[in-house]
Amino acid sequence: MTKALIVSDSHRFVEELDHIKKKHQHEVDVMIHCGDSELFFDQPEIEGFVTVRGNCDYEMKYPDEQVVEFAGLKIFVTHGHLFSVKSTLMNLYYRAQELGANIVCFGHSHMLGMEQIDDILFINPGSIRLPRGRKERTYCILEQVENQLEVSVYDLDKGEIAALKQRFLL
Repeated sequence: MTKALIVSDSHRFVEELDHIKKKHQHEVDVMIHCGDSELFFDQPEIEGFVTVRGNCDYEMKYPDEQVVEFAGLKIFVTHGHLFSVKSTLMNLYYRAQELGANIVCFGHSHMLGMEQIDDILFINPGSIRLPRGRKERTYCILEQVENQLEVSVYDLDKGEIAALKQRFLL
């Protein structure tokens, strides 16, 4: 099993974040929160997540960036506000190249999206609190399947949205 849970922009949704964590924690190898949890570093709901600091996080213990090993790959985790993600992915792309990352997980825009640029996969899981661009409150599960990366999208209320599943070549 090589899976990662990816969530972002939960903005004080404590019960909902805890629900997602409890639902998936035993089926994933790593849980990632891309910032704007607005939770304290030691709150039990955020425990177990690789977490970064978003522009609405006032807890100074969260780092701005983290790199996570995943199935022999590197995941670069950041919120996105320090990289102008609402207007371009190029700043993230260059930072991912500097870090030797294969995957970038970020949030900030609250817009669900996944895109591969050259050999780097970018994943924004959307927001479970205030989605933009869609009505579903989304998060993702990333899975390595042979020589591919598969991204499944979940609606907080209705479960997996099968039509949005995408596969990317490594």
